[in-house]
Amino acid sequence: MPGISPEVIVHSLTANPTCKPVIQKKRSFAPERQQAIEKEVDKLLEAGFIREVHYPTWLANVVMVKKTNGAWRMCVDYTDLNKACPKDCFPLPRIDQLVDATSGHQMLSFMDAFSG
Repeated sequence: MPGISPEVIVHSLTANPTCKPVIQKKRSFAPERQQAIEKEVDKLLEAGFIREVHYPTWLANVVMVKKTNGAWRMCVDYTDLNKACPKDCFPLPRIDQLVDATSGHQMLSFMDAFSG
């Protein structure tokens, strides 16, 4: 994430080395969805949150999901990559447990990578 030192946190995936990398075939989208994708990608590029890669090992398509307000949400189809990664024995806690565990503390921080 731009602005956060790797000394604070670094995320990495441990993909099974025996799994062959999957490059999904390019999908075509309706003009309305294509415009929403371009707008979202431009926003993420401008924020420095994503960058173009020329030789990807794994390549996943985006999936457009309609929000309740009629706008489009861009998601990424990581199903192939998820199949190659071992299951996490320590899933994220439920939000009510997280709030209960932090009660009485002075500060609680949720890093929001999207809003920056």
